[in-house]
Amino acid sequence: VPVAPPRPLLSPAAIKRLFDVLTASLALLVALPFFAVLVVAVVIESPGNPFFVQERLGLHGRRFKLLKLRTMVRDAEQRRAEIEHLNEAKPPLFKVRNDPRITRIGRVLRAASLDELPQLINVLRGDMSIVGPRPRLPYEFSLDDPAIIRRLSVKPGLAGLWQVSGRAKLDYDEALALDLEYIDTWSFWLDMKLIAKTFWVVLTLRGAY
Repeated sequence: VPVAPPRPLLSPAAIKRLFDVLTASLALLVALPFFAVLVVAVVIESPGNPFFVQERLGLHGRRFKLLKLRTMVRDAEQRRAEIEHLNEAKPPLFKVRNDPRITRIGRVLRAASLDELPQLINVLRGDMSIVGPRPRLPYEFSLDDPAIIRRLSVKPGLAGLWQVSGRAKLDYDEALALDLEYIDTWSFWLDMKLIAKTFWVVLTLRGAY
């Protein structure tokens, strides 16, 4: 009589979620004093709310509030029209290498991806994962596109394949292709590999602006 192999105690999704919660909790605890210093630095240069909250698309297109440290002046959205002609990215993306709205401390935070630290809270909330496709703005995606529906079949993440493959240098189609590759080849060990590569990319400031 054939014997069925034993079932794993936890599903891959449950293992990923457990890893997310444990990692985000530990990282927040360790980084809290440093994080407080960054908050003060942001406020000293540009008084106001040190946090930037923006609506992004999460799992299955559900919208959530993404948290970041504010790296731009407070009226950055109102001033966007002034620099639309400087956009270096293929629509729907918007990227300006020397965006005049970014503060001095903001440039440092962005280069080192330290502005993303508050997203550890998004991970604990269940909005995001430690590793996954980066969360995009609603206007950047067409929910009628099968590729986009597949891309939204997993939680967005703090780190991902396209972040270690070029970061800001990649265009929309290149980033999407890498996100789909991550989804198709996902494993827990792939996540570990991408986390290690992310640390190296951040330390060397590769592809950041």
